[in-house]
Amino acid sequence: MTKAACIGGGVIGAGWVARLLLAGVDVDVFDPSPEAERVVGEVLANAERAITRLVDAPLPQRGNLRFAASLEEAVSGAGLVQESVPERLDLKHRVLQAIDVAAPADAIIGSSTSGLLPSDLQQGMTHPERLVVAHPYNPVYLLPLVELVGGQQTSAETITRATEIYLHLGMKPVIIKREIEAFVGDRLLEALWREALWLVNDDIASVTDIDDVIRYSFGLRWAQMGLFQTYRIAGGEAGMRHFLHQFGPALEWNWTKLMDVPDLNEALIDRIASQSDDQAEGRGIRELERIRDDNLVAITRALAAQQGGAGWGAGALLRQHEQALRDGAARHADPADLLTLTSGNVPEEWIDYNGHMTEHRYLEVFGYTTDALLEEIGVNADYVASGRSYYTVETHIMHLGQAIAGDSYVTTTQILSADDKRLQVFHSILNRETQELLATAEQMLLHVDSNAAKATPAPEAIMRRVTELARTHSALPRPDSVGRHVGQRRS
Repeated sequence: MTKAACIGGGVIGAGWVARLLLAGVDVDVFDPSPEAERVVGEVLANAERAITRLVDAPLPQRGNLRFAASLEEAVSGAGLVQESVPERLDLKHRVLQAIDVAAPADAIIGSSTSGLLPSDLQQGMTHPERLVVAHPYNPVYLLPLVELVGGQQTSAETITRATEIYLHLGMKPVIIKREIEAFVGDRLLEALWREALWLVNDDIASVTDIDDVIRYSFGLRWAQMGLFQTYRIAGGEAGMRHFLHQFGPALEWNWTKLMDVPDLNEALIDRIASQSDDQAEGRGIRELERIRDDNLVAITRALAAQQGGAGWGAGALLRQHEQALRDGAARHADPADLLTLTSGNVPEEWIDYNGHMTEHRYLEVFGYTTDALLEEIGVNADYVASGRSYYTVETHIMHLGQAIAGDSYVTTTQILSADDKRLQVFHSILNRETQELLATAEQMLLHVDSNAAKATPAPEAIMRRVTELARTHSALPRPDSVGRHVGQRRS
């Protein structure tokens, strides 16, 4: 998919615009509001700021953004049309029917509704089989969940294609088995929201107290395990069955008022609004959004570092998306030139107390680059599993420039020399935008048979590729810093 259309440019619509653009998709937007361009522009700026801190992989070139003069103009040529207009069924009907008439025959139509049934939305459409509810969570560009809900006339092919599209955008599609008002996420949130309103109404706690209870306790647990797995652990060694037997009877106690809603009269509204204003401490909405985004980035990247770097929960999904971006990024492997094998963005946790990328992260990037080089010469996962690989036995790093969070980087590699056991390489890290040289690393690698625990000659197939690179790279200028020792003065 190269083009999408977003109909509606409010909070959710603008979030969709940002996620699509940053995935490399061209987006046409239609929203008659005179504020639409400003809102989309501000949300996109926040999204770019957050994504460069979140994703440690080469992002695709940003898609082109265009504001269309009409709905029909916006949907022309779109593979996905994402509708995000206000939650009024009569308005949704008019907009979806207009999209249905104007959109290409093979376009998927996704509705961002947070509660309306897709079967109700399909009424009056000529091609209702291509409509699916695709309900995201705010901010759309950071939170990966999208609930996919089909209506009575939605085809299985539409669900399959929609799943593929949203996966490509780095999202986690969850297919809801049967349509129900408010789907799954909002029904769970509604239960908590109702009880929170009662607690404020009955003067049990303020809005700040309630938010603190959530964010300092089960909110942290939910970020990485969710509800049922958290309670399974709470059951101890006996697991979920024990938990249900132990705490199930409490469900009959009259603790909550989930079936009742307090009267949202002006007095209660004023109390909640006033407490919320105090809680914000003068911060504007864009500042609060940036704080939220920074927190979500930090939590997600922390989850990505778990399980030996494979990630957990949303962090595992991020790792998978980063790998997909790396796999999709074009590698420049012309043997007559420097190899360009890795690139990415500097994440927040790589930054030290001076505000710059810390020393050991340079070594980490050089490690990624060496891994990419080994794959290029045929030392892939299957080869390593056979008990053979190249081991790095010497590294000399020079720190020449500074990188800050969000900077894009690219690495280059030159083969300096090689024989059947040794491989000498020279890596460089550059700022991808300015081409400033940030660091270099000269490395010596040995081909090792780990089963024999000794250096052994590399096989002929690998040596052919290594020899080809070494021979052609010998014609390239030799870096001035090759062979330098620590503390040597620069000439």
